Amino acid sequence: MVTPSNSETTSTRTQRRVAEMRARLVDVAENLLFEGGAPAVTAEMVAQRADVSLQTVYNRIGGQKALLVAVAERALEQTREFMRSAYDGKGSADERLRRVGETYIRLAFDRPQAFKIFVNPPEDPGAIEQIAALATEQHQQLTDLLREGMDAGELTAGLHPESAATALWGMLNGMLSVALRNDAMRPETVAPDSLVTAAITIIETGLRQRSH
Repeated sequence: MVTPSNSETTSTRTQRRVAEMRARLVDVAENLLFEGGAPAVTAEMVAQRADVSLQTVYNRIGGQKALLVAVAERALEQTREFMRSAYDGKGSADERLRRVGETYIRLAFDRPQAFKIFVNPPEDPGAIEQIAALATEQHQQLTDLLREGMDAGELTAGLHPESAATALWGMLNGMLSVALRNDAMRPETVAPDSLVTAAITIIETGLRQRSH
C-alpha cells in the first residue's frame, strides 16, 4: 500500500478548499442574480455577502462577467445532467417524450434557479453563448425524438419536427414560469401540480396520432 506524501495530502486539501470557496462564491452570485438581476452581480457585492476579501473573488472566479458565466455554467451542468438520462432511456418515442417532459418539469421544481437561468440567461454575451449552446443541443435531441415518433406513426404526422420542438419548449417554459410564481400572476385557485397536469394533458392530446 502506497502512503500519500505530506505534499500530496496538502495539495489535495488545498484543491478541495479552493473548490469549496469557488462553489460558495457561485452560490452568492446566483442569489444576487435572482435578487437584482445581472447588474447586482459584482465582485464587490459577492465579497461582501461571502465575507471574504475582494481579491479572493478575483482569484477564485474573476469580475462580473466571469461571475455571470460561472453561474450559467453551473445551471448548464445541472440541466444537462437532469436531461441526459431521459433521452438515453429505452421505450417508444411516445414514452421517451413523456419522460423527457417529466424530467424537465422536475428540473424546474427541484432546481428552480438552474431552470430560470436556462430560460432567462443573464444579460452577458459569454453566459448567453453557453446557454444558447445547451439550448441548441436540447432542441436537436427533442427534434430527433419527435421526428422518430412521427415516422413511427406514434405522434401526429404533418408537423414540422423543428417547429414542434420549439413550440413544445416554449409552451413548457411558459407554463413552468407561471407555476413557479407565488404572486398574483398565478391565481390562488390554481395549484402548481394542477397547472402542470393540465398542460401535459393538452400537449399529449395534441401530439398523439389519432386513429381513424
